[in-house]
Amino acid sequence: MPDMSASVSLAVTQFATLAKEVDQDKVTPGVLGFIVFAVMALAVWGLMKSMSKHMGKVDFEEKPDPHQQAAPSGDGPKGKASPANG
Repeated sequence: MPDMSASVSLAVTQFATLAKEVDQDKVTPGVLGFIVFAVMALAVWGLMKSMSKHMGKVDFEEKPDPHQQAAPSGDGPKGKASPANG
């Protein structure tokens, strides 16, 4: 365990010296930010491609409304509700 704390303190001191070299008025996401953004972009692209593929498999045919068929047709065309019936 003592080796672990020594390596952690060494890493912290190295990062602290790197932080001093960076311009204090400039904030950038760096390489890690770019990698995270690129991975997220690829994930969204893959999900959209998968969703498009799955939506293409959907075969949806709407069933007629049973309440509309039971109602009298009135003067209007068959299968369509008249304005008085709603």
